[in-house]
Amino acid sequence: MPTVAIISKPNKPELAEVVGGVIEWLHRRHYEIVLDRESAEYIDPSRATPREQLAAHKPEFAVVLGGDGTLLAASRALAHAGVPLLAVNLGSLGFLTEVSLEELYTQLRSITERCCMVDERSMLHCRLVRGAKVMHENEALNDVVLKGTAARLADFELSIDGHRVTDYKADALIIATPTGSTAYSLAAGGPILVPSVKAFLITPVSPHALTHRPLVIEESSKISITVSVGQEQGFLAMDGQVSIPIESGDCIECQLAECRVKLMRERNGQKFFDVLRSKLHWGER
Repeated sequence: MPTVAIISKPNKPELAEVVGGVIEWLHRRHYEIVLDRESAEYIDPSRATPREQLAAHKPEFAVVLGGDGTLLAASRALAHAGVPLLAVNLGSLGFLTEVSLEELYTQLRSITERCCMVDERSMLHCRLVRGAKVMHENEALNDVVLKGTAARLADFELSIDGHRVTDYKADALIIATPTGSTAYSLAAGGPILVPSVKAFLITPVSPHALTHRPLVIEESSKISITVSVGQEQGFLAMDGQVSIPIESGDCIECQLAECRVKLMRERNGQKFFDVLRSKLHWGER
């Protein structure tokens, strides 16, 4: 039988009923279910599977119950296996998780009847290089953020495709995908990119030089940033969830990831600009 994975946000008591209902609905349609630890806590902890092992069960798709943060974590766990994600919004904003709880079973029916569409989103692949050694590497759907300590500005030497661009002195530096352009980068004054645009966005946070503005580059570009954070450690964050300490002299390399995130939606679902108007309250007086 085909398998469906369920990934849930923790500490949401109302999810016990939701997860149980989804499992029952899918069982009636002859699907096997695999639960991450957070989902299993609502039903039966003994059925838990670590998220990084869900792909081994070869799910046909995954139901993600939570907010954008839950979807970001699910993307890093399943994108490399090409597993499509149905993102159901239980959070407050939900740029990525467009499906409401009220629409959940309509969306599931659309998927099982093969009437849904799949949007593909690009990801960043990020490597932390110290000396000649790769200390860490990971993917990000939204953004990669480099930051020094809270007490001082950090220095970021930016090169693209081996060519020096500039030296930023700023609180932080954001490398964002089009999907992530509506996240931290937007709050820092960056532009909104339509998800289908083949580009990445580099946004300095509170730069010392007022002439340093957000920069849009081709997604085929290879980005290299050498950091100077003084005597203390800074940090490298992927999607605001994976945080790695960085030191002066570290080099962070970012490029287009080989995998892409597949987001499932109805053929007549909300378009990107509908989402912007709804979430950003455009046109309201």
